[in-house]
Amino acid sequence: MPAAGCSHSLESASREAFRRDGYFVARGLFSPVEMALAAMECERLLGRDDLKDRNNIRCRWKDHAATGECLFECFDPVADISPVCDQLARDPRLVGLVSALCGEPAYLFKDKLIFKPPGALGYDLHQDFIAWPGFPRTFTTAAVAIDPCGKENGATVVFPGYHTRGCLSPEDGDYHSLPPDAVDESTGVVLELEPGDVAVFGCFVPHRSAANTSDGWRRLLYLSYNADSDGGDRRTAHYAEFHDWLKKKYAEYGRTDTYFR
Repeated sequence: MPAAGCSHSLESASREAFRRDGYFVARGLFSPVEMALAAMECERLLGRDDLKDRNNIRCRWKDHAATGECLFECFDPVADISPVCDQLARDPRLVGLVSALCGEPAYLFKDKLIFKPPGALGYDLHQDFIAWPGFPRTFTTAAVAIDPCGKENGATVVFPGYHTRGCLSPEDGDYHSLPPDAVDESTGVVLELEPGDVAVFGCFVPHRSAANTSDGWRRLLYLSYNADSDGGDRRTAHYAEFHDWLKKKYAEYGRTDTYFR
């Protein structure tokens, strides 16, 4: 069964703005209490030293912008180790919102928790679409803010309208950063969010983020969905393919001891 139907109440103007701009921000979708519980869950997960290993492909790492220190940054996936994150990912309010924006029922496809500790570098300009066979072109991400997000702590910057141009990099099944001149920098929109806000954007929306230059964390739950007509429930199949791809990529750099736990 789909994760939810299209029952979320959304004005037609909001749906049209999403189609036009490629992104939409829902303010206060989750309550302060819910986000306080999510923050507590982040602290618990951060203590999972049994999982935080450079060879565990569940984990992501980022260099410190000033010192070059390797910092733990992300669990991907996270729903299977966190009932709190799993509940948020499947919450009818959120899945209903994504379904309404997609125009049809949506399924959870991917889930990750990005901690972005103080000093961590950001991400280069890119699109989320990866041209693997069958990768959903309706791939839509809902970023749930657990901490306030702004310029100082490296909030995501989206570039509206470019999604209508489709994939801006070679569709060869690999990840590609986009050159800075692929977008007009002056059109960038900083996704300034408060805890409980949710920013939704499609996989063809170019976006980037800067380093976290603040003294605090910028924790975001990144939850991605695909439309029912674009393959249905594919989360299990995606992670099997994704892990195979990751292991091959690591092996190209001589890292052959990777595993998933």
